Amino acid sequence: MNATVSAAPVVAVGSVQFGNALPLSIIAGPCLLESRAHALEVASALKEIAARLGVGLVYKTSFDKANRTSLSGARGVGLDQALAIFAEIRASLGLPVLTDVHEPEQCARVAEAVDVLQIPAFLCRQTDLLLAAAATGKVVNVKKGQFLAPWDMSNVVTKLTSGGNRNVMVTERGASFGYNTLVSDMRALPILARTTGAPVIFDATHSVQQPGGKGGSSGGEREFVPVLARAAVAVGVAGVFIETHPDPDHAPSDGPNMVPLREFEGLVRTLMAFDQLAKSGSK
Repeated sequence: MNATVSAAPVVAVGSVQFGNALPLSIIAGPCLLESRAHALEVASALKEIAARLGVGLVYKTSFDKANRTSLSGARGVGLDQALAIFAEIRASLGLPVLTDVHEPEQCARVAEAVDVLQIPAFLCRQTDLLLAAAATGKVVNVKKGQFLAPWDMSNVVTKLTSGGNRNVMVTERGASFGYNTLVSDMRALPILARTTGAPVIFDATHSVQQPGGKGGSSGGEREFVPVLARAAVAVGVAGVFIETHPDPDHAPSDGPNMVPLREFEGLVRTLMAFDQLAKSGSK
């Protein structure tokens, strides 16, 4: 393995490009893959919004929430059923798809049906998982652990690029602060860009999560999603990660921190304006 390979400053996901100096792109979708019909409904709505706004979009959803707070938490449809749904979204809607992987053995199978493999924050230091994800040749989006300093992510990115796959993105999703609380340090965004060389994504919805805040499940404060998203885009990022749902109050996972789908377009429109202003002086 060659540990000197650097991350690519611009990563292409289908026709969508992510770069810290490029116009903002969006990763969005419901937390959990609930059903084929639900996934296609939300993906279709998001595609229409992205087309109206002229913004790059990658569709995100998870086939398995393997890190739920309690054993009773809904986990999703599972890998076997999800792969056909992912493939259909890509083929019928032309949207690139991102999903999480939790075990090295999942990576090759999932890579056949999606465009981006995402490494959950809790697993960002799991070497075998990182190497297996990178070995697929797909884009890998790795979330910074809530327990890591931003400069620690350079070691994570080196693991991913060591086999020659430079298509890596890093995502900031807040840092643990006491019990059931996350905080977002906006200094982390330029530090991540400088120390990893990779496109930086800001996860606006998980950053307002309250891990385990409801005892058997996580809470969240979705009213602060626009606040943190605007701040991150004003600092300068390649993309924003936004979980969204038609009825988040009745969603099986992460409802308290997801953006209602009816509010998604207005939020992204605002973020695009902030992004244009933030990057206008860098050209």
